[in-house]
Amino acid sequence: MAIYAIADLHLSTAAETDKSMEVFGRRWAGYTEKLIRNWSRLVAPGDTVVIPGDISWATTLEEALPDLTLIDSLPGTKYLMKGNHDFWWASMKKNTDFCREHALTTLHFLYHDAVRCENLILCGTRGWFTDEAPGAGDRQIAKLINREAIRLDLSLREAIRLRDESPGCEIVAFFHFPPVWDGEDCRPLTDLLRGAGVTRCYHGHIHGVYYLPPWQESEGLRVIQCAADYLDFVPLFVPQNAAR
Repeated sequence: MAIYAIADLHLSTAAETDKSMEVFGRRWAGYTEKLIRNWSRLVAPGDTVVIPGDISWATTLEEALPDLTLIDSLPGTKYLMKGNHDFWWASMKKNTDFCREHALTTLHFLYHDAVRCENLILCGTRGWFTDEAPGAGDRQIAKLINREAIRLDLSLREAIRLRDESPGCEIVAFFHFPPVWDGEDCRPLTDLLRGAGVTRCYHGHIHGVYYLPPWQESEGLRVIQCAADYLDFVPLFVPQNAAR
């Protein structure tokens, strides 16, 4: 079965949210319908889709229900991750209980842990983007990055345990924020990845930069863009071999 990745769905199907992304460029025109159409023709029921953050504009789980129901209705098993705009995201127990209560049976959460999927072991965290201007916020940014490094370490430890149980499986990491961007390498995160033998990861968050190549290379780590608008709302196939 195939594995796909697509971040930044930015859904707002609930009347309470109503925050369309169409003001951000032509690719966003009719993006919800485009996503449904492309996903439905590409993803089979037995496939898996990783969604690395910015899933819904909702601010509570209850507001997010229409968006989560839409995702649940699409083919495949989905692993949801947290982005910087996922204000609806609660604790793992609340998220899981909410999905169970509303029979959202294809939705799972990837957070501080890892999961084996076919010949891959999926792990990751939200990460943090280091594009803020230097100055008074440096200390706070460092604190956020260190917190994400702790979360990534937990995820990688579980991934390594799963890899030890299944030799030959590759660990692939997913982030919302890019750990490498425009020549900047977020070393607290990328050093952990390289130390665990990770050679590729996927990220979202970046919008409107369509002229760049689909990945960047940094010291043996390939960092691959999977933001929905960059993909024109076509889920990205994730190869199950290190040759990518």
